[in-house]
Amino acid sequence: MQLQDILYKTPLQAVQGSTAVDVNAVAIDSRNIKPGAVFVAVRGGSDGHRFIDNAVQNGAVAVVCETLPEQRSPGVVYVQVADSAAAAGIIAHNFYGQPSARLKLVGVTGTNGKTTIATLLYQLFSSLGFACGLISTVQNRIGAATLEATHTTPDPVSLNALLGRMVEEGCDYAFMEVSSHAIHQHRIGGLQFAGALFSNITHDHLDYHKTFDEYIRVKKSFFDQLPKEAFALTNVDDRRGMVMVQNTRASVKTYSLRTTSDFKGKILDNSIMGLHMMVDEQEVHFRLIGEFNAYNLLAVYGAAVCLGEDKVAVLQALSVLNGAAGRFEYLISPRSNVIGIVDYAHTPDALLNVLATIKKLRKGFEQIITVVGCGGNRDRTKRPVMAEVACEYSDKVIFTSDNPRNEDPQEIIKDMEAGVPAGSRRKCLSITDRREAIKTAISLASPSDIVLVAGKGHETYQEASGVRTHFDDREVLREVFELLEK
Repeated sequence: MQLQDILYKTPLQAVQGSTAVDVNAVAIDSRNIKPGAVFVAVRGGSDGHRFIDNAVQNGAVAVVCETLPEQRSPGVVYVQVADSAAAAGIIAHNFYGQPSARLKLVGVTGTNGKTTIATLLYQLFSSLGFACGLISTVQNRIGAATLEATHTTPDPVSLNALLGRMVEEGCDYAFMEVSSHAIHQHRIGGLQFAGALFSNITHDHLDYHKTFDEYIRVKKSFFDQLPKEAFALTNVDDRRGMVMVQNTRASVKTYSLRTTSDFKGKILDNSIMGLHMMVDEQEVHFRLIGEFNAYNLLAVYGAAVCLGEDKVAVLQALSVLNGAAGRFEYLISPRSNVIGIVDYAHTPDALLNVLATIKKLRKGFEQIITVVGCGGNRDRTKRPVMAEVACEYSDKVIFTSDNPRNEDPQEIIKDMEAGVPAGSRRKCLSITDRREAIKTAISLASPSDIVLVAGKGHETYQEASGVRTHFDDREVLREVFELLEK
């Protein structure tokens, strides 16, 4: 493939050298450069412009950058663009044969629910007989093959390579989570979406976006960029649901539990056995639990109909699906009947939704005991709010470590403790060791009580001081239950 081909639709400011040169790879990390590759110098945490010489020494035949270097190597083509991050997405999309145009790509964005919605879409369309790909926080999938996920949304080169593999494997659809970081950093630049879904928006990632208004603006820009042939499906029960789609060229569709919408649902019963709902005049029982999952199910149902699937067939298939790993997964201790629930809830709103759901599941006076922490090197403003929510909806609360990363876990817990209301202090404990915190929560539980372990969900590691060690909340719960049964 020639450089001129992969620069298709890339806004260029200047070119030095011939673009009729053959290229065999695209990279945004100079360490990945092999002879014959194109290096795109992206600004970010580490400015790629500092590594242009390294890339050339490693064999780059072309460099795409925002600022041309003063010293340029003969025989290397230099391409100047206004925004190299935006250019990287377009270039990668072209290099891998524009894979998003060769299957139907559907993106899911919002603060909470992205993983469950994307996973359910993958499961649903697979069960309907289509070959599908999945790009999510938990895992990436190409048909039945599972690949490890390192980011909610990969970098543009990895993302297009993954989509290219999906096309090669014959996938009809690809369903992906679209994070606010990915939108802002142009990781999805150049992609052609058949549809986009909005779940909800609450305070999160303010360490990155600085203000809530900026966070909203970034999410909204995803819908602003959709083509008119696509659909934009939004949750109109969320106060910003229609804000997201007010400037989109796509066909706007809506879903809701409370207001008039294109895809309307109503919860008839919500228990540990699942959701009993009315969806567009059809009565259906789902395995998933809770109002938040009712919204997720409606989003998936609406998207499937927007993609041309039969309503009844979709509901029948959805009724037997289980959702994403680490999202309201529950275990029940056989002898004591204590219910342990593991959920990824790591924002105040997600934690509130899970605890409100648990409260509705209670049949009598069962205690709700919550184990919760907050991640290090992330938005500090949500820490006291998380603690306040936990105290409001729980009978007992244990603050513990999540992924402290490079912060002192005790300092993170202190930030959380600042949000504990004066009247709730007696029901709170702080145990830095997460395993001990879970063990203590189970020991405090009486028969039929409910223990929520929140924040890590599907994760099978804990990161502290830059080191990852194996840790799985679900495994720990099983181990503690087994000990109690002996």
